[in-house]
Amino acid sequence: MTAAVALFTSDLRLHDNPVLRAAQREADEVVPLFVLDDGVRDAGFAVPNRAAFLADCLADLDASLRSRGGRLVLRRGDVVAQVCRVAAEADARTVHVAAAVTGYADRREGALRAALEEDGRELRVHEASRTVVPPGALTPGSRDHFAVFTPYFRRWATAPRRTVLGAPRTVRVPDAVRSDDVPSADALVRALCGPSCRTPSPGLPRGGETEARRRLAAWERGPLADYEDRHDDLAADATSRLSADLHFGTLSPTEIRERAERRGGAGAEAFVRQLAWRDFHHQVLAARPDAARRDYRTRNDAWRDDPAAAEAWRAGRTGYPLVDAGMRQLLHEGWMHNRARLVAGSFLTKYLYVDWRVGARHFLDLLVDGDVANNQMNWQWVAGTGNDSRFNRMLNPLTQARRFDPKGAYVRRWVPELACAEGLDGGAVHRPWRLPEPDRAALDYPPPIVDLDAATGRFMGHRKG
Repeated sequence: MTAAVALFTSDLRLHDNPVLRAAQREADEVVPLFVLDDGVRDAGFAVPNRAAFLADCLADLDASLRSRGGRLVLRRGDVVAQVCRVAAEADARTVHVAAAVTGYADRREGALRAALEEDGRELRVHEASRTVVPPGALTPGSRDHFAVFTPYFRRWATAPRRTVLGAPRTVRVPDAVRSDDVPSADALVRALCGPSCRTPSPGLPRGGETEARRRLAAWERGPLADYEDRHDDLAADATSRLSADLHFGTLSPTEIRERAERRGGAGAEAFVRQLAWRDFHHQVLAARPDAARRDYRTRNDAWRDDPAAAEAWRAGRTGYPLVDAGMRQLLHEGWMHNRARLVAGSFLTKYLYVDWRVGARHFLDLLVDGDVANNQMNWQWVAGTGNDSRFNRMLNPLTQARRFDPKGAYVRRWVPELACAEGLDGGAVHRPWRLPEPDRAALDYPPPIVDLDAATGRFMGHRKG
């Protein structure tokens, strides 16, 4: 009997999984392996919301494998050491893994390749598992990546893509390979984040491929058709909410694209464009790994060190209801509507003039879909240090509220102290400071922490100075 190892990373699914299917084609038996990586914990990327979601994903993956005659093999520790140990236990000649994107994953891949070669084994890396088009597959002339989205999208839309793969009917796993128990969400949060860490957000969605495919089917049947017209409507909540499933790989972006295009229509076209935007950021980070920490295009900003303002922003107490609604949604759900992310990010970096890295870190601490490529590069976009050609663009929270929450329904959902206040009907909820002083003081809601006009002048003075 021959054996191969399928190393799961951010591809925790059976449907359309090139890593698993390649390992099955090559060998009689496969070890579906996941390693709880100490390196991810030590780098600060293990946080309660993602740890709890990961626990759901692992339990669901194990159950799906068992229904096909297999099981998930789980280990914890150094990835390189654990993979080599499992490969030896199974006498596997090859290890299959999805291609890396981040600098950390790239270094891990290199170390694993070298260690396996020392043991006489081979690492086989599979592209287009986490993205539709592999990073680096599309380049503009002599450059190593696209820096502007529109020309990238034109190439992306017509680029060849692989065939969507079905889920295996059976999975045979060597009996001799041991596994740790799949932990509960509480146990995994404590193990990865420490016993004194914050509890996961109360509105966190359930993870796992089964739930992800249910969400995808509901999205296709309902809001997808109207996505082009309603994706920025904050109160409607008419986006896919599939971002965490894409981050953990419980859904394949290639399969999602194929299913959306099969549906067709303007909504599907607009949604597919968002998948391309995701790929765009992955190819930028793959070419410029240091953009996770450094300005992609420096503007020589003299960022303000203002801990009190940053903390008011984190807590959703800035005095600007739309900003605060988004930040409170993040605290409660571990997720935030994309339009609210843009508004909150612009407010921090341009109106408060606080370093984008402060915001990116807070988002990574809470977002269940916290993905280095998309989080960091979107923060750089909104801060004007990334791929936005209009790098001085400012998203005024009052203008954004008038356009995308005109009746104030989104704010009332997340800022309850304003929901039933007299005198704040309809869109008036976005300007609570206009209430008479006794009424405003009774709200337990702060006044604006910054004057928008003054903040605009300060920001533009720094950027043009």
